[in-house]
Amino acid sequence: MDRRENKRSRMEKKDSRRMFIVSLYSLVLLFPAAQLAAAADYYSRADFPADFVFGSGTTAYQYEGAAFQDGRTPSIWDTFAHSGHASGANGDVTCDGYHKYKGDVKLMKDTGLEAFRLSISWSRLIPNGRGPVNPKGLQFYNNLIDELISHGIRPHVTLHHFDLPQALEDEYGGWLSRKIVKDFTAYAKVCFREFGDRVSFWTTVNEGNVFALGGYSQGVVPPGRCSPSIKTGCLGNSSTEPYIVGHNILLAHSATWRLYRKKYKATQKGYVGFNIYTWGIVPYTNAKEDVLATQRAYDFFIGWLIDPLIFGNYPETVKQRVQGRLPVFTKYESEKIKGSLDFIGVNHYTSILVKDDPSIHDIDKWAFSSDLSAKLILANTGDTPSDQYPMVPSGLYQLLEYLKQVYGNPPIYVHENGQKMRRNGTLIDTPRVEYFRGYIGSMLDAVKNGSNTKGYFAWTFLDCLELLDGYGSSYGFYYVDLDDKDLTRYPKLSAHWYSNFLQGKSTT
Repeated sequence: MDRRENKRSRMEKKDSRRMFIVSLYSLVLLFPAAQLAAAADYYSRADFPADFVFGSGTTAYQYEGAAFQDGRTPSIWDTFAHSGHASGANGDVTCDGYHKYKGDVKLMKDTGLEAFRLSISWSRLIPNGRGPVNPKGLQFYNNLIDELISHGIRPHVTLHHFDLPQALEDEYGGWLSRKIVKDFTAYAKVCFREFGDRVSFWTTVNEGNVFALGGYSQGVVPPGRCSPSIKTGCLGNSSTEPYIVGHNILLAHSATWRLYRKKYKATQKGYVGFNIYTWGIVPYTNAKEDVLATQRAYDFFIGWLIDPLIFGNYPETVKQRVQGRLPVFTKYESEKIKGSLDFIGVNHYTSILVKDDPSIHDIDKWAFSSDLSAKLILANTGDTPSDQYPMVPSGLYQLLEYLKQVYGNPPIYVHENGQKMRRNGTLIDTPRVEYFRGYIGSMLDAVKNGSNTKGYFAWTFLDCLELLDGYGSSYGFYYVDLDDKDLTRYPKLSAHWYSNFLQGKSTT
């Protein structure tokens, strides 16, 4: 009886996904211009629920600087950046938030932010990855959190944002080893113990899917591993390592969530969630092959890491295609991991079209592409400059609808959403204003349609180091003059727009 019920449950989940994907084609229909604008053209802050939170964010390595000060040791991002990636740029100084945070928090207050998403540098807090806590690192994060709270800004904290301590990478391979589960949980325990009386929202790992794929299949993000066929001199195995890393990430997250539930939830009353990178994902045509390819894309990009946290195991599509290269959860692990999250954080910037392509079979070059057997085509709105994201607000609506229908409408936080522009010093970033107006409006449509979306964090507050292209592009509300020894901050048009919105003014 149990076996039949499990099979029926799997079929129902599969059917609900397929029906949703079929509906996407008619909903978005290759992103015609008439559908690019959000339905909620005119809205204000008051149109959102009272407990909905708006903010912005940054991360430790991209913002803090002071990379070699006060006991901080290198992370894998330091090593990656100093190896010449991201246009040779690094986070040694960047915005110097380590010294300038008080002025930045005042800017946040003046802008009207209700919350701020930050990450903790593990190697600043615990320089060796395990063992003694660095007093100066502890003091910095206490001071930063206190400064935010004193200005009425709620801190949302991420524990790992592409910056594992290099010491653990050197010792046992970092996320490739099960040893990371114990060390990550111990690190999280320090954070819960020291900051949990003031921090209520915790995210374990940022963009777990991108970290595993970009860091261990393509070699484009820290720690920069991949098969030698991807890049000359690259070390790794693109056909197996991403899945091993993803598996260990899930085990570490689950252990951390259970730790919080057992020791801290009753007194701190906080929440622990997980973050993934997401596109709006739409079939290239309504042909059956493209619809099925789109379902695979959902399963591999979202279901791969979210299904285990909701249902206790990987999607059937992923298991069938990856087979022996995909680690297996024991029955005990499956029971422990199932339901082990309080919210899903999504980073979303634009949308893709998915076209079936069974000719992709070079498993040694990029296993994920081979397993997916589909071409991913960036949405093209026809008039988007090449240095900006195609603006497809309906993609965010569609994503939130998918998460609602497939995963039982869990709490969602849009952790990152923003428009990149070429970093040229301009303060008149009109495309960014148009982008925010469209995407926030689309999110409002989803909320009105029942999505349990709880918050929105615009990426990013200040122009800072970017993961893929260093200082070549900007996402910030505030321009930071890197040629000025004081790193002066200047508000852009988008900062004024967001501030007006947060103050309750209409978006018209």
